[in-house]
Amino acid sequence: MKYKLKIAVFILFAVFSMALSIWGPETLARYQDRGLLNEIHAETVEEAGVGYRYKLNINEKLYILSRCLSSQTIPESEQNALAHRTEAENTYQDMEGSYAFIANYRSPSDEEITNEQIYETCNQALAVLKEAGILPEEVKDVMPASYEATLYSAIDVLEPRNNIAVWKLSLSNSQKNANKENRLMDAYIGAEDGKLYEFYVRTPLVWEEIDADAVVEGWSSYMGLGSPEPYESENPLLETTPYFKKYVFPGMGDAKTVVTVGFYEGINELFLKIEK
Repeated sequence: MKYKLKIAVFILFAVFSMALSIWGPETLARYQDRGLLNEIHAETVEEAGVGYRYKLNINEKLYILSRCLSSQTIPESEQNALAHRTEAENTYQDMEGSYAFIANYRSPSDEEITNEQIYETCNQALAVLKEAGILPEEVKDVMPASYEATLYSAIDVLEPRNNIAVWKLSLSNSQKNANKENRLMDAYIGAEDGKLYEFYVRTPLVWEEIDADAVVEGWSSYMGLGSPEPYESENPLLETTPYFKKYVFPGMGDAKTVVTVGFYEGINELFLKIEK
């Protein structure tokens, strides 16, 4: 009797399991649908077309920008234009083209400085550099009527997640007869952090009055880069001016970024530029 009962229980269990496997999923799905249909459910998702964005640290941003700018004609004073152009052609002709620096005609994102904000952002950065003794107090604020601002994207083509948006601010070409004394000539400003990554500025100073070590130390502290390392080469032909000093900062991986503090005599233009 007990054996027959066990057989009956086993058969019932087998039938129940088979029925559950056949009709169970459909019944469960209908039950879940009743909880979803005819109701509004909110879910946070990534904006369409926007993928994960890798966050670069400041040293990586500086390196990416330096590589991209190395494929461009660098900001220059008019009396040095030809020399710079020749130097650029000789220096950049063997580049592999794996870094791109392109004008960005889209509107700035919510995290980026807008067209209207860039001038005030630049003036705030200039004020910080003046207070730190990097720039003299005589340097004038930038005004929208006198400057042109363009948003650029600096991109590692082989690793597109490695990118940085920057504003290039330049004294307008329409200002041909404008007094350029104590004026910012060119600058690259981070579109998110508002930092001055590179600048060319007319000053009342001469090279003998400029402490290049103090300038780069103050700028690296302002940027959050850490202390620079000495640059090994003493080649005087690295620049189109004899007045310069170069420094090295960590970049990406084992790569380095070279930062140059220099001076164009005659027009009294102090510059701080980055290069690979």
